[in-house]
Amino acid sequence: MIGVKGWCPGAHRPMMSGDGLVVRVRPRLARLDRTQALGLAALAQRFGSGVIDLTSRANLQIRGVAEADHEALLQELARLHLLDADASLERRRNVLVTPFWQPGDLTERLSRALLGALPALPELPAKVGFAVDTGAAPLLGGASADVRFERGTSGPILRADGAARGRPVTEQDAIPALLEMARWFDANRSDSARRMCAVVGQAALPEGWQAEAPRAAGSLPEPGPHAAGMVIGAAFGQFDAAELARLLGESEAPAIRVTPWRMLLLEGVADVPAGPFITAPGDPLLGVDACPGAPFCASASVETRPLARKLAARLASDAAGPGGLHVSGCAKGCARARPAARTLVGRDGRFDLVENGCAGDPPNRTGLSPEDLVTGAI
Repeated sequence: MIGVKGWCPGAHRPMMSGDGLVVRVRPRLARLDRTQALGLAALAQRFGSGVIDLTSRANLQIRGVAEADHEALLQELARLHLLDADASLERRRNVLVTPFWQPGDLTERLSRALLGALPALPELPAKVGFAVDTGAAPLLGGASADVRFERGTSGPILRADGAARGRPVTEQDAIPALLEMARWFDANRSDSARRMCAVVGQAALPEGWQAEAPRAAGSLPEPGPHAAGMVIGAAFGQFDAAELARLLGESEAPAIRVTPWRMLLLEGVADVPAGPFITAPGDPLLGVDACPGAPFCASASVETRPLARKLAARLASDAAGPGGLHVSGCAKGCARARPAARTLVGRDGRFDLVENGCAGDPPNRTGLSPEDLVTGAI
């Protein structure tokens, strides 16, 4: 079944884009072992355009798949244990896991328990998701999730997105508490409030669900050596499958971890050879968001990423931190939902400029050409 335009794609129900089907793969516990990673890279080259997206929910997307090849691709993903049994289970498995967990730790145990409990969830809106963020300090606060496991001062807490504090839980009652919160959300949501943050703004949480604050957020990783391996970045969250296969071959990494920050972790690797991946901290491309743009998206009237690359070094350095520049092919703003210091929005082959806002906000300037932008009109 092919999803409509704007649908959050999966593997069973991909989305049609300007370059073919977008088939989303959701790695369990944010990890692919070496066989899975190499297999996915080969499938992206065999059935797609050879391009893989790294999404803000730590998923991987194969682009450019022909409709006639979709079923064959699903069979190969199943052989790699990268496919859910059906579309219903896949849609429920919208689980974001902090990528630096260790085997047997609380994050792994809670994540596996949550995956096992997915069939007991009520039917929820398609984009509703869960985060298991129980490392030493939360890292996933900027990522989309409706219900979050985090650490408080006394132990794990379960926090509704939009609430400053959470409900203390033990490991034994954590999943029953999550199911209770999911049912509360389902009972209180509406057509105008389909995510937890909106529901929390309209309905009072039950007593005891805001008893303890989460620990202070930790610092997000940067490209370079990490205690668990080597962190590498992908400009605009997209990379060539052949380059990933080459890197895995040269580094001999046993597995990769997927993050929601346009970065991958190569487990147990101390260094990587030179190539297209970002390996140095502070690279300005990591502070720039840009959707695929034309001709890859039918909604876009402008090319986005060539312009974003030209502007990155000059603009990202003087903008207000990461996310300072957003180049969007249209007013939907798919690459970044949050405000940016500068957002360029494609319209009829030119760009509008939104300052300190989102792609759908009223522009401060209109009708700018790429030449205007590159030569300093902003």
